[in-house]
Amino acid sequence: MYKGSMVALVTPMHEDGSLDKLCIQELVEWHIAEGTKAIIAGGTTGESATLEPSEQLELVSLVVKQAAGRIPVIAGTGTNSTRTTIKLTQNAKTAGADACLVVTPYYNKPTQQGLYEHYKAVAEVSELPLILYNVPGRTACDLLPETIEKLAKLKNIIGIKEATGKIERAQEITRRCGKEFAIYSGDDATALALMQNGAIGIISVTANVAPNKMNAMCEALLLGNHELASKLNADLMLLHTRLFLESNPIPTKWALHVMGKIPAGIRLPLLPLDNRYHQEVKEAMQKAGV
Repeated sequence: MYKGSMVALVTPMHEDGSLDKLCIQELVEWHIAEGTKAIIAGGTTGESATLEPSEQLELVSLVVKQAAGRIPVIAGTGTNSTRTTIKLTQNAKTAGADACLVVTPYYNKPTQQGLYEHYKAVAEVSELPLILYNVPGRTACDLLPETIEKLAKLKNIIGIKEATGKIERAQEITRRCGKEFAIYSGDDATALALMQNGAIGIISVTANVAPNKMNAMCEALLLGNHELASKLNADLMLLHTRLFLESNPIPTKWALHVMGKIPAGIRLPLLPLDNRYHQEVKEAMQKAGV
């Protein structure tokens, strides 16, 4: 089972929006050195909505090759089309990914039964473990605990990235699905509390910018050192919030560009971070020690 700090990796791009392959490789090396426990490639933070299927395959393949088995690679394969999601999930297997992260279909607003059938269709053809991903603030679609309970009975659905920020939601999922069903925080600002209430890790945006400190916080929690974890989280809290001053991953890509880790490239309809937020993100970076 995957545990600890896992990064929802941004996708480095040149100014023209093409993938920066060298930069992708360098980010993988940096995260391994900084203690990140798994890399999510081609997820929503990686601008999956604007990646072509061939690019997603290339991206995941590149990350898998660079990681070389040192840490797990989880491919983001969720879309608002069941057929496309199945295709991307199959591509992830071809690329050598260890598991897939599958976000709820966005915009369509399926019913709970529709969500069940969507994930069931993907699970039936997937040879890889699947992690559900619920982020209703971005998708206008909420995967409810009773549906998660049904899905948890499917053999290769192993957990959920829960990004509602509601502690009671995670508690209900655990009550319904049991502790063997993994819960990962998908909300940096509430990750500490979620892990104190049964989550075993975080799929993190903040870990893009402060991987070492995010890893240290998660390790402290998993070892039961809540005092140290709380101190580290306090250092990161401004970053947790200010990396969302504009839509993710806009501030995160800007911060990494300032750090000299990636070029400034980002794909329309997203734009680089507005000048008025530059100082606020810089202050958060300084507070986090990056």
